[in-house]
Amino acid sequence: MKWTRVGLYTHPVRGENAPLIAPGGNSKNCIELTHVSKSYGSMPALSDLTFEIPVGGRFALLGPNGAGKSTTLKLLVGSLRPDTGYVKILGSSPDSKESKSVVGYLPEDALPYRMLSVRENLEYIGALRGVADVKGRTDYFLDELDLRQYEKANVGRLSRGNTQKLAIALALIHSPKVLLLDEPLNYLDIPTQEKVITLLDKMEGTHLVSTHIMSIADRLTDSVVMISKGMFLWEGTIEELRKKGSPEEPIEKIVARMMTGAS
Repeated sequence: MKWTRVGLYTHPVRGENAPLIAPGGNSKNCIELTHVSKSYGSMPALSDLTFEIPVGGRFALLGPNGAGKSTTLKLLVGSLRPDTGYVKILGSSPDSKESKSVVGYLPEDALPYRMLSVRENLEYIGALRGVADVKGRTDYFLDELDLRQYEKANVGRLSRGNTQKLAIALALIHSPKVLLLDEPLNYLDIPTQEKVITLLDKMEGTHLVSTHIMSIADRLTDSVVMISKGMFLWEGTIEELRKKGSPEEPIEKIVARMMTGAS
């Protein structure tokens, strides 16, 4: 088995002969999945999944627990390969140098380097990512995410919330054109959630946020790709999603009805 390093995290790459990129492609799309299937042994995770996200789009990847959201993000960063189908980031294979240079990835339950300090993590990843002013960018995130008091502390001694703040900073430090975020507001208190939402609002580029919570999708994105049991269910704007119910119906009920109908 081959292993690949994606951002801060090491993952096995399976299915070495599986195709990753289709010929041609639409230059208006940032993210493309075409007839993608992925299984873990005999357990299917994704089944013939196809969707596209345009350059500059802000989309939520919405689905219940076990829908295949995290698997989809891992395919997009190249830490997994599809069994069948094609995956592209700005027209390139996810594990290409071109894709890795423009993608910022926050995995669920991210674990930065535990034996390094907060500052050392930021400066190390900033240097690896080719950030011009590593110290300035590090200082920015220490202050922006209230990590200044922990800058010399080893990550292994941080609370889960502060570890999540550091992981977010590491995903953003190189100002990526493509952001792939898996449950980014996990473990954060309400004031910190608002800081992160403001921070993400200010960032340009294409955002894909995996979540199973509609209120997070509503705050961080304006469009939705909905999946269930590894299959495509629906795609559209959040406003279009609201119109699928009555004016007084909470959007969560609309989403639940659509997902229940797909089960």
